[in-house]
Amino acid sequence: MLSLKTKLGLLALACVLAMVGYLTWGLNPKFLEFALQLRVPKLLAMSLAAVCIGGASLIFQTLINNYMVTPCLLGMNSLYVLLHTLLVFTLGMGSFVITNKNLAFICDLALMGTVAVALYSYLFAKTRYNVLYVLLIGTVLTTFLTSVQSTIVRTMDPNDYDALLTTLVASFDHVNHEVLALAAGLTVGLTALSYRQLKLLNVIALGRVQALSLGVNYDQSLRFLLLYVTLLIAIATALVGPISFMGLITTNVARQLFKTYRHRYLIAGSMLFTLLILIAGQMVIERIFVYSIPISVIITIAGGSYFLYLIVRGTKLQRAS
Repeated sequence: MLSLKTKLGLLALACVLAMVGYLTWGLNPKFLEFALQLRVPKLLAMSLAAVCIGGASLIFQTLINNYMVTPCLLGMNSLYVLLHTLLVFTLGMGSFVITNKNLAFICDLALMGTVAVALYSYLFAKTRYNVLYVLLIGTVLTTFLTSVQSTIVRTMDPNDYDALLTTLVASFDHVNHEVLALAAGLTVGLTALSYRQLKLLNVIALGRVQALSLGVNYDQSLRFLLLYVTLLIAIATALVGPISFMGLITTNVARQLFKTYRHRYLIAGSMLFTLLILIAGQMVIERIFVYSIPISVIITIAGGSYFLYLIVRGTKLQRAS
């Protein structure tokens, strides 16, 4: 039986091979420099999105103590779409805030981070972290935010709406290359600030009572890590757009492969699986569908099907027990 380090090493090797394959597949040596200028930024964006989505989703599941919950099921993607639509609606696509890519990214990140942290902190505290209540309210909240966004869109200028539509669909073909360094710096900075709390995840996973008995300030750690997760999702969403169900797939596959409570392996595995799926999906979009559909369509279909499978499997296991 392979050790955890060996499994992680093989998974990392598979990611390296996938990255090399993506950069070199169908590459004409005559246009090497031009092709790399197009592919390298996409690969960097996929890597950053994998780190944010894969890591944040697994941490979020640990905090909620449920493996079938991801931030997208609580309406975070719908929240981003609404806030970005409001930004364009109030300022217009021709405003300096929107045309300046760095400033637009910062505004999206600041708005989503602030609103999401305030909203979900209140939601979790009010429901006392009851998973069923959180999911129910998240579903209602998603419908509400989507309805508000649809109402705003109907009153927008058609030209603004046409330009807005391309930014609301997750795609690595229109990645804002100018903010990659800023997004990476924010991710590294947030992780460094949260490192002490991240080391407590193995204890937090035991539950509130056990964590408190072991000397962990459970409520403080929970609030801090919830803020960390929300900001990571905000960074990934503001960078490439909303990607629903991605975290649901990769976190559960990582748990099935590693079968351990050690979060350093689970988080790393989730990130690497996310990167593999993103690279594979992007290659399918480019080589088979020839950019006719965005990658979010494939991931949403696969993730939704996998979510239904998890529900059916969980129901069968409960009946069997």
